[in-house]
Amino acid sequence: MENASAAFLGAVRKSMRQIRAVIGAAVVDPALLTAAERLQHEGYLRREEINIAIAPSAERGATIKQISRETGHSRGLVRKVLRGQRSDIFRTRESSLEPHLPWLETQWTAGNRNGADLWRRLRAFGFRGSLRVVSEWACRRRRAEKMDEAGLRRTPSARTIARLMTTGRDALSKAETLTIAAIEDNIPALVEARAAVAKFQTMIRKKAGDGLDAWITRARTGLLASPANGVSKDRAAVAAAITNIWSNGQTEGQITRLKLLKRQMYGRAKLDLLEARLLGPE
Repeated sequence: MENASAAFLGAVRKSMRQIRAVIGAAVVDPALLTAAERLQHEGYLRREEINIAIAPSAERGATIKQISRETGHSRGLVRKVLRGQRSDIFRTRESSLEPHLPWLETQWTAGNRNGADLWRRLRAFGFRGSLRVVSEWACRRRRAEKMDEAGLRRTPSARTIARLMTTGRDALSKAETLTIAAIEDNIPALVEARAAVAKFQTMIRKKAGDGLDAWITRARTGLLASPANGVSKDRAAVAAAITNIWSNGQTEGQITRLKLLKRQMYGRAKLDLLEARLLGPE
């Protein structure tokens, strides 16, 4: 399930050039950028020079090793370019609000739009961030509602677009809905990739292994060709994971518990003490 979500994020990253062109953000005016955004844009231009140098070799089907030898760039960098992981102009870190966004959206829709009040209520759910984080989210959310089509000039990050494309349309703001509608209308390959990921996750949830071969054939023709080939190579294990009632979840859980106990004692526990703590409650 995690790999399927990561595969869709990779598909979005590969499509970022098309996405920027579709929503009218293919050209950035440096005069309108803040100092921090200008630094990110300059970094993007430097990355684009490397991307353009690698593109011809990738188009003729050269391997990562061959491209690395030809261009002098590391394999890791070449791999990131081929996966579309260096195409975002404005890169953002994952926010501490990420786990709480569904709740915030619900409160916002219900009419509770005071940043301080939202922050106080979030603290009851274990949120440890500052008031500023929530207030800035509320400010951005308020501005987003006032945006129209002409205001959609800055492309969200690939991670944000992937989240919006897999979120119910009713939970999106007007600006977000316009952005996603434009992407869906003009980049059908990305819509097909989203449908393929949803189909794969449905197979896992419903234990429907009969459709695995058909899914591999379908996914190989689009943006998920690489993940589909990986599933094909390990087909027996994937099919077993979908259809088999057995799981190694209990084993992994006990390993996690053992590591937690060890870290609680700062790694200084001898085997007898560690065994006593692990078996004692039982």
